[in-house]
Amino acid sequence: MNKPKTLIFFFALTALNFYSFSSNADEKNDVKPKGRLYIFWGYNKDWFSRSDIHFESKNSNDFNFTLYDLTAHDKPRLDKIFNKNISIPQFIYRVGYTFARHPKLGIEIGFDHAKYIMDRNQLAHVKGKIHENYIDKDTVVSENFVRFEHTNGANFLMLSVVYKNEFYRSASGSNIFSYAVKPGAGIVIPQSEVALFGVDQNNNYHIAGYVSGLDLSLHYQFRKHLIAETGFKGVYANYLDVLSVGDSKANHHFFCLEWLFSVGYQIEL
Repeated sequence: MNKPKTLIFFFALTALNFYSFSSNADEKNDVKPKGRLYIFWGYNKDWFSRSDIHFESKNSNDFNFTLYDLTAHDKPRLDKIFNKNISIPQFIYRVGYTFARHPKLGIEIGFDHAKYIMDRNQLAHVKGKIHENYIDKDTVVSENFVRFEHTNGANFLMLSVVYKNEFYRSASGSNIFSYAVKPGAGIVIPQSEVALFGVDQNNNYHIAGYVSGLDLSLHYQFRKHLIAETGFKGVYANYLDVLSVGDSKANHHFFCLEWLFSVGYQIEL
């Protein structure tokens, strides 16, 4: 065998051995990507838009009227976290999964327990039939007339798509910051306490309508498992079928801005 052919054969054999070694090394180092299952628990503060609330007796035809442009507030009760049941305040929880092959994307089920309380003794325009009378005027809405609360929760249950993008990682990789965008939709399951004309009724939990929203959050990860989020969420909630007093029903809709804070834990699957 002449020298050029010998050199070609030697380099070919060397390249083949190197390729084979590299392939084996890659196979050993090729770690299959893993998804992440996580859970959050936290609390919220809420601001509600004005709302028109309509009441109608279904069988007796005793009343059919609307209160216009009502204001409402929430009831965070964050002082009850440590000395009472942790679920007394306005809480939230999230259960989600980040996809293995698309780590920026995931899905999430979220429940927001927010308290909606109509402001008492406010001046509102009332229009419609009450008993045998037709009314169309501004009226002070006292408790003897109407009291309307989703006190044990306006309760937004939503399924959201999650897009999360990392923007800072410490040199050690122990601290990771990302922003998260979460559009979603779902149902409302309020527990409503309503008083009409001095008669009070505390109703059962009830699927009453639908909700949609967008969550913009700052996401923090410490090491592999500990996580936290804070941010704001815009919500549109439409309560089409609220249980009221006796055979009556109510309906209303509003926009809501939530401030959210939660901590959680994640595992790889």
